[in-house]
Amino acid sequence: MKFIVRVSLPAAKFNAALRDGTAGKKMARILEETKPEAAYFTSMDGERGGFLVYNMSKTSEIPGLAEPWFLNFDAKVEFSPAMTPEDLQKAGLEGLVKKWG
Repeated sequence: MKFIVRVSLPAAKFNAALRDGTAGKKMARILEETKPEAAYFTSMDGERGGFLVYNMSKTSEIPGLAEPWFLNFDAKVEFSPAMTPEDLQKAGLEGLVKKWG
């Protein structure tokens, strides 16, 4: 199942990592180890952050994806299930409308 993971990096901890020269190395290691399908970095709610896409076969994979961000940057990490257009077509929306609409 695909998940979009939102990572928000608090300024104080990330700034400290930038100043001591470890931010880039830490981020590279996390990305190398967790192997997201895609990674996009941007500002969110006035902080640094990013969106990562993972395909997980079981939810027990979540801690292995979240903990590196928590432990290295005190990050906030949110997981949202996501569908491809093909998944949405398989959802049977017409049947749901007939049943619930």
